[in-house]
Amino acid sequence: MVVGPSGSGKSSLGLALAGLIPRDIPGEVRGELCVAGLDPRAAESGAVAAQVGLVFQDPGSQLVLERVEDDVAFGLENRAWQRADMLARVTEVIDEAGLTGLERRRSNRLSGGQQQRLALAGVLAPRPAVLVLDEPTSNLDPAGAAAFFARLTRLRADRSTTIVLVEHRVDAAWPLADLVLALGPDGVPIDVGAPDEVLGRSGERMAGAGIWLPRPEASRLRLPGRLASLAAARPTVRAANVGFAYEHGAPALVDIDLTFSEGERVALVGANGSGKSTLGRLLVGLLRPMSGEVRLEGVDPSHLPATDLARRAGYVFQDPEAGFLTDTVADEIALGLGPAERAEVPGLMARLRLPLEAFGPRSPYRLSGGEARRLSLACALIRRPRLLVLDEPTFGQDRLGYEGLLEILRARLQGGVCLVIATHDERLVSDIATRVVRLDGGRIVDDQTIEGAA
Repeated sequence: MVVGPSGSGKSSLGLALAGLIPRDIPGEVRGELCVAGLDPRAAESGAVAAQVGLVFQDPGSQLVLERVEDDVAFGLENRAWQRADMLARVTEVIDEAGLTGLERRRSNRLSGGQQQRLALAGVLAPRPAVLVLDEPTSNLDPAGAAAFFARLTRLRADRSTTIVLVEHRVDAAWPLADLVLALGPDGVPIDVGAPDEVLGRSGERMAGAGIWLPRPEASRLRLPGRLASLAAARPTVRAANVGFAYEHGAPALVDIDLTFSEGERVALVGANGSGKSTLGRLLVGLLRPMSGEVRLEGVDPSHLPATDLARRAGYVFQDPEAGFLTDTVADEIALGLGPAERAEVPGLMARLRLPLEAFGPRSPYRLSGGEARRLSLACALIRRPRLLVLDEPTFGQDRLGYEGLLEILRARLQGGVCLVIATHDERLVSDIATRVVRLDGGRIVDDQTIEGAA
């Protein structure tokens, strides 16, 4: 298992093991590298691909074909599997991934968690000798994550596949590891060895670097209670009898009726594909309902000019790159800002551990997953929207990034911002939510206010 703070090089190591660095992604590589008896930098790409399976941090970027079953079959076809064997294996891994019934679904219409399951299925299908997994459970619901770790346990017991796992869910992942590599913020190893030995020798240094450790946190950061009585608070956004579908006959949301008010902190929870991301996008006008209506401060957000909408509502995508528009971090955070907002940029970026002097000239597309997510958050926060919708904001975040996120939200919520978070992170729900809305099959199945939420 490989652990380390955001930007420490965990994903780069995985890309190097799979031969993508420096062949497809330019970079300077020193030292020796041997994977399944091959030097992935020098061997033919096909030879490396036959031995090494890689699941990217952004699973959607590695989906190739239009339909789920075709995407799973793609790697097997390239390895010249016999048709009967291929069809049997595709059915087997689709079932193991929890995607049965979605075989003909368009890959780009899957939820983020479902895309992650599909990417895993495609990589596992040919039974690689080395399996490199970069945050493979980040978008999975708790049940899906538990099933995935159970599957890894079976693979580990079989000893036919070497698993290199980058994972922040260390409580579940730590017991699976034979060896732990801990990287520091500069990419230099802090320690490597058996899990218990590494924890005993270097636990304090790892915690200081922001690495999640498999033990209870000494203290929990919780946001202050609601800033005003919800009964007296003004409604910020309302969805009335909203329905939506991406494909005919496959509704994503059905009869959604909700009102969220200023000062509320709402967690949208539910299994992968339950409609959380779709609801978030409807609330901020990125999608238009097919039935019913959405009103943001009394108006239809999908009809608002972009400049007006950006000051009423902010949205942070599950895939942050989907929201980037410029070539540098400095340009991205400054896009469309007035003088007063620009003056706040340096302080906000420093608090999010993205200081402009270091990150300003860099490409948003070359940031680590955690860094890209914090930049996306900064772009939304700087405009001080009255509604803030975050889709899986803790994906890829180390402990310091998580604590920084809560501190930033603490400051921004003082003005009565309505916060809506779609998340599978049970820690985040416990630390932040004053209300939990559970979705299942596109419908609201539970809506509870948390009494005494701090």
